[in-house]
Amino acid sequence: MSVQPAEGMMAIRPVRYIFVAAFTFLAILALVALIVWGVFGPLAALLVFSAGLLVAGIYHVRNLHKLVSWLRTPVDDSPPMPRAIGMWDYIFADVNSRARSASHRQQRLSSALERFREASQAMPHGLLFLSNTHTIEWVNRQGEQHFGLEQARDQGMPITNLVRQPDFVRYLQDAHYQEPLTLSIGRPHPRMLMVHVVPFSEDMRLLMSEDITQGERLQAMRRDFVANVSHEMRTPLTVVTGFLETVIDGLDDLEKDDIHHYLGLASEQAGRMQRLIQDLLTLSALEVDEPIRHEEAVDVADLLEEVQQEAQVVSGGRHTIELDCSTRARLLGNAKELYSAFANLAINAVRYTPAGGHIRISWRQRGSVVEYAVKDDGIGIAPEHIPRLTERFYRVDRGRSRETGGTGLGLAIVKHVLSRHQGDLLIESEPATGSTFTACFPARRLVD
Repeated sequence: MSVQPAEGMMAIRPVRYIFVAAFTFLAILALVALIVWGVFGPLAALLVFSAGLLVAGIYHVRNLHKLVSWLRTPVDDSPPMPRAIGMWDYIFADVNSRARSASHRQQRLSSALERFREASQAMPHGLLFLSNTHTIEWVNRQGEQHFGLEQARDQGMPITNLVRQPDFVRYLQDAHYQEPLTLSIGRPHPRMLMVHVVPFSEDMRLLMSEDITQGERLQAMRRDFVANVSHEMRTPLTVVTGFLETVIDGLDDLEKDDIHHYLGLASEQAGRMQRLIQDLLTLSALEVDEPIRHEEAVDVADLLEEVQQEAQVVSGGRHTIELDCSTRARLLGNAKELYSAFANLAINAVRYTPAGGHIRISWRQRGSVVEYAVKDDGIGIAPEHIPRLTERFYRVDRGRSRETGGTGLGLAIVKHVLSRHQGDLLIESEPATGSTFTACFPARRLVD
C-alpha cells in the first residue's frame, strides 16, 4: 500500500527531482561528448552535445505543449493526463493529483452552495444578496414574491431602480440598519413587509424581508374589536348608571311606578350587557380553532323543536313560526354549538320580522348536502350589506339592532360554528321582501 506524500512534500519533491534529473542529463551528455572528443575530435563532440541539447529541448517543448493543451481543456471535457518518461511523467502525475484535489474541493463547494440555495429557497423569509451599490446578486423565491422580482431578469440591477418606495430607498442609502423598516408594497392588494439589512463583508449586504400582512391585519382587528366592545358596553352601562342615579337621587320624591319603570329599563340594559358578555365568551371559545370536543350524532329534528320553542318565547306570539323537518338525518357534531348557531338564525328572523310575519324553519336533505334554513318575510337586507353580515359587531341598522336586543355577534358565532362543522352559510335577501339563511353541511357529516 502506497502512502500519499504530504502536501508540503509534494511542493518540494518535484523541484528537487527536476534539478537532479536536469543535472544528471547534462552530466551524461557531457560525458558522451568527452568520449566522442577523444575518439573523433572536438568538432564531433560539439555536434553530439548540440544534438543532445536539441533533442532534449524538443522533448521538453513537446511535453510542455501537452501540459498547456491539457490545462486549457474545459474541466468537464478534460481528457486523461498525458504520459511521458522521466521527470515529465512525475510532473504530469503531480499536476493531475492537484487537479483532482481541486476538482473534489470544487465539487464539495458546489454541493455546499447548492444545499445553501435549497435551504434559502425553503425559508419563509425573503433573502436578497446586495452589493455595496445595492445591485442584486441573488434572491430567493420569497424575495421575488415580496418585491415582485425575477432572479434571471433582475440579477445585476440596482434594487432601488426596481423597488422605488421612498422609505425603502432612504433606508438603504442612509445605511442605518440597527432597526428594521416596515413598509407597504404592491398594488392593488398591498402587503406589509418588515425589512432588515445585515452587512456581512466590506461590499455585500444581506437583505431579509418578512411578510407581516396577516399579523398587521390581526392587530387591526384586535384594535377594532376592543373599540367595538368598549362602545357596545359603554352605552348600556351609561343607561344603567343614569337610571340608578335618578332613582337614588329621587328616592323620596319619585312615585313607586316610576321607580319600577326606571329599574326595569336598567335591568333591560344589564341583561343586554350580560348577553354581550356571553356572546363574547362563546365567540372567543370558537375562535381558538381547536378540534370539536364531544362530537356525537345530533338528532337535529329534536334540536330544532327546542329552537322553535325559544323563537316563540322571543316572539311573544307576534309571529307565526313553522317547523318543517323533511328528514330525520342526524348530524355528527357538537350539540351545544349547533344549537347556538341554529337558535341565532331563528331569533334573528324573529327580531327583524314585523309583527304578524311568518317564519319557516326547515331541515332537509338535497343531494350530497343537508340544509338547515330559516326563511322569513321581514324587512330584508340590501345586497351591499350581505358580504359583511358575519363580521363582528356589523349591523345594517344599529338603532334597530339595539331596540331588538341584538349584540352584533350572532352571525359571527354562526359562521364559526359552521366552519368547525365543515359547513357554509348562504344568505338570500331582498329589502321589504324577506331573507333566507341556509346552513349547508356535507353528506360526510351525516350519521346513519
